[in-house]
Amino acid sequence: MKTTFNFRAVYVTGLALLSGLVSLAQDKPGNPELASSDEELLSLAALDQGDYRYTVEDYFANPKAFTFRFSPDGKYLSYRESDENGKQHIYVKNLASGETKRAIEEKEELVRTYGWLNNSRLYFAMDQGGDENYHIYAVDLDGSNLKDLTPFDGVRAQFNDLLREDKEHIIVTMNKNNPQVFEPYLVNLNTGESEQLYTNEDLNNPILGYNFDRKGKLKSFARIRDGVEQDVYYEDGNGGYKILKSLNWKDNFNIIAFNYATANPDDAYVLSNLESDKTEILLYDLKQDKTLEKVFANDQYDVQSMGLSRTRNYEIDYFSYEGEKGIVVPISEPHKKLAAKMKTDLPDKQYRVLDATEDENIYMVYVDSDRLYGVYYSYNVAKDELQELYNTMPQLREEDMSEMRPITFTSRDGVTIHGYITLPKAALAGEKVPVIVNPHGGPQGIRDSWGFNPEAQLFASRGYATLQVNFRISGGYGRAFLESGFKQIGRKAMDDVEDGLQYVVDQGWVDGSKAAIYGGSHGGYAVLRGLTKTPDLYACGVDYVGVSNLFTFMKTIPPYWKPYLKIIKEIWYDEDVAEEKAIMEEVSPVYQMDKINKPLFVVQGANDPRVNIDESDQIVSGLREKGYDVPYMVKYDEGHGFGKEENRLELYKAMMGFYSKHLGKQDIAVPLKD
Repeated sequence: MKTTFNFRAVYVTGLALLSGLVSLAQDKPGNPELASSDEELLSLAALDQGDYRYTVEDYFANPKAFTFRFSPDGKYLSYRESDENGKQHIYVKNLASGETKRAIEEKEELVRTYGWLNNSRLYFAMDQGGDENYHIYAVDLDGSNLKDLTPFDGVRAQFNDLLREDKEHIIVTMNKNNPQVFEPYLVNLNTGESEQLYTNEDLNNPILGYNFDRKGKLKSFARIRDGVEQDVYYEDGNGGYKILKSLNWKDNFNIIAFNYATANPDDAYVLSNLESDKTEILLYDLKQDKTLEKVFANDQYDVQSMGLSRTRNYEIDYFSYEGEKGIVVPISEPHKKLAAKMKTDLPDKQYRVLDATEDENIYMVYVDSDRLYGVYYSYNVAKDELQELYNTMPQLREEDMSEMRPITFTSRDGVTIHGYITLPKAALAGEKVPVIVNPHGGPQGIRDSWGFNPEAQLFASRGYATLQVNFRISGGYGRAFLESGFKQIGRKAMDDVEDGLQYVVDQGWVDGSKAAIYGGSHGGYAVLRGLTKTPDLYACGVDYVGVSNLFTFMKTIPPYWKPYLKIIKEIWYDEDVAEEKAIMEEVSPVYQMDKINKPLFVVQGANDPRVNIDESDQIVSGLREKGYDVPYMVKYDEGHGFGKEENRLELYKAMMGFYSKHLGKQDIAVPLKD
């Protein structure tokens, strides 16, 4: 059973990028006069001309069907299906009769996620225009009995636990009582009635997350202390809780699941880096506060997860981690059979078991590779049979797609750095091609991965290579590597990206004079930083929901991130420290705009709760005041990234036109208006 109480895990996954709240006093957030007109953006998109086998729609239109899931009893199959308007409705198919009904209709707002609650009911989550204040809804399989389980305006609801032994309730956390903190509630799936399970009232030392057992009993939680420490609490046997461990926020001690295979209720599997640099899985006695056994570890990479069987007395099924590719280490006989079947039938592919029926005889398996977008399979354990259910993007032929190649190089200061290069056919034939440098978001704890990347494949179809560097502060490579990037955002982290570009140039794959830089979230910040730090290195840049000013970025964090402010400053910079304030000015692109001398395209979701639209407005208005031509795409029904199909297609069409103008042909040397 998954917990969220480990602060570092909570931080690196949920605090990738932060922002202020959009002002509700305006009809449209930001300065609408800055946004480029539809005509201007269409003219930009029209520059993407050529005899290409694949269109933008081939890569970025919604798949016809995807997100397949079995009902717990295996009698039904649910899935998303796109209509002619790009709406992604959820359907349920009776596997015995073949009858299919629409259970969830997607209207104006996107259905962000969905899943099974029990054999007769589904849940789904929606927000408003990308504001990330999610509501959780429940609905019967035929679309009836729709219920908003969290009907509270301005409140963010988060799915916490599905109680396997209680088919009528789930546990959700909400910041209903105070926007800064989340508290757990037991919610009835049919009536929506809720019961608060614990209070989180100490705003100076708030609870970070909660861990419940399979019966819905709160076993443990972690509380932040003094802004940068965490105390892990465990039940004391008398109805209360006592401190189990006092740790720094950088420490990883995260309960994956309780060990129900033993009579000891205090045994649990824990993800931990307390005894090693790499995160490993331990069997731990929580009451005695001691390690019973090191269950699984890898000497190069952090371990990510494990699987347990409920039908075979919680036997370990597998371990997983991410190296150059996704790795599954099978342990149980059913998973060893699956792994052998995969190796025989689908070699050179990676796979994930998404879910299984309650009897664990049928697995839902997702298979992909660098050239295969993704195919859903069912695996029948008893028959050892792998059956294809659905190819999500059959129009993208594997033989036409480009290779994503893992790379390793040494940085200028001697650090080993990993990453990936996606090479178009021309590069493999010996031609030096243009390259798009694509720093990932986050940046802390996030990493790029091997697999099908529709952006990189689209770029390759136009003749561009894509470079992705897992620079210091990226996740998955151990604690020391992660922490080596603290206080280095925009500095050594950017050095690593530049060194990666030099490496692929030295290999003879790409033309260094035709390098663009593109990224979203922190990657968007890296675009702006790259154009100011090394203004002659890149031919152009595309900033997608990126930070431009670290000072305004820090000051506009939403209420539920305020407890983490000290930690934000430990990772980024603290303006109250004179030396770090000077660094913040140096690495904030808005203060270095005079150095930008290459074309820039800026993209922003107006309702972004992580990176406020003001971050993009600042850079666009500042450059335009200097006479620069800065196309600026703003979507007023989007947040932190474009989720709606029509917006996504417009984005990539305009981006391809921008690259054609400034990277492919390079007709314009400077981005000044005529």
